[in-house]
Order: sequence, then structure tokens, then C-alpha cells
Amino acid sequence: MTTRIALVDDDLNILTTVSILLESEGFSVSKYSDGEQALNDFAESPPDLAVLDIKMPRMDGMELLNRLRRTSNLPVIFLTSKDDEIDEFLGLKMGADDYVKKPFSQRLLVERIRTVLRRHRVKSGDEEGGEEEVLERGKLRLDSVRHACFWDDQEVTLTVTEFMLLHALAYRPGHVKSRDQLMDAAYDDNIYVDDRTIDSHIKRLRKKIKSVDPEFSAIETLYGVGYRFKDK
Repeated sequence: MTTRIALVDDDLNILTTVSILLESEGFSVSKYSDGEQALNDFAESPPDLAVLDIKMPRMDGMELLNRLRRTSNLPVIFLTSKDDEIDEFLGLKMGADDYVKKPFSQRLLVERIRTVLRRHRVKSGDEEGGEEEVLERGKLRLDSVRHACFWDDQEVTLTVTEFMLLHALAYRPGHVKSRDQLMDAAYDDNIYVDDRTIDSHIKRLRKKIKSVDPEFSAIETLYGVGYRFKDK
């Protein structure tokens, strides 16, 4: 089946040029000029990946992502304003998988889309190279084939990045992972995120698991060093 990309941007020029580019690369494209329209359509027919502008009328990209993350781990790439580090930080903090700055190289955007899709499919077991294993650590069960996380037999919906971070921590319980090591586990070599972004992802992980178990404390912070997972 053809991979469907949703473009959500109020800039008609970007919608037109990027959709032509992606269609020439073999993708099918759904175009939206505001987030509210996109959210309604996603509920009926979710795309394989969404590229979201942040600043849009009616519902901006941040709010759209926030609404999506309540029920979905849909891969999301943000288009951010030039040199706007706040946009990048908030987007990744809220669960975006990647970001591309405007003005952007069209080739770079295509490569980022392919990379995020590949990561998502590998973790979902839909592409060769996925780890055909179930990792169990105490109450935690991570199914790398289905990209599913369970805590005490209750499913917890995670983004691709959150899943990869948790897997990296839980793979060797008791071993400390620095923020740089976690960054390497969750992002490609050509993507740099700062310590605050890793901390934000860990905060989101804890919050999600605490939603099914308020006593969750398996991810420990070692201040100035990093994080570790304990399975007892």
C-alpha cells in the first residue's frame, strides 16, 4: 500500500510544492490548511505520518499534537520557524518525533520523513530489522514487534521516541544511561537535541506509566549523571 503523508500548513505555497515533491517520491499526500480540519479527518482515516506547521489558524500544530497524543502514537514531524529553539523544544517535549526548520531543503524533509517512518515500522515489526522479542523487566513488558508497552498487564501508549528511550533503559536494569547515550538510542546521528528534551521525554514516560500505576518509580534519576531502570 502507498504510504500516506498528511501535510498541515496554512501556507498554500508549502502545501503545493511539498505535496508535488512527496508525490514524485511515491507517497500519497493529504493536504490541510488548519489543524482542526486535520484532526477531524485523522479520526476517520489516520495517515502514516503527519508533517505539521506550528503556527496555524483555528488550531495550531502544538494543540493538534497535544490532541493526537491523547490516543495515538502517529509519527509527527514539525515544521518550525527559523532559529526558534522554543518551538523545537516544545515540539519534542510534547511528543513530536522530529523537526525541520523553515526555510528547509526539500531533500532534507524527504529524508527525515523516510527516517521517521523506518524507525516507526521497525519498532512495529512491519519492516525487516525489527527486534522480534518481548523484553520483560518486573512489571514492564515491551513488545518490539507490535511496538507495545505494558505495565502490570495494562497497555501504555508510547511514541516511537518514548518507546526507544524506555527500551534503552530497561534493556540493562541497574545500568546508568547518560543523556548522550539515551540521545543516541532515540535519535539519528544527524539530529541533536539538548538535555532538556531527554528530561522532558523521561517526564512524559513517567507520567504515562503513572496513569496506570501511581506508585511507579522504576525510572531513577541520578542527578548530573543520567537515568537508570530498576526492575525490583
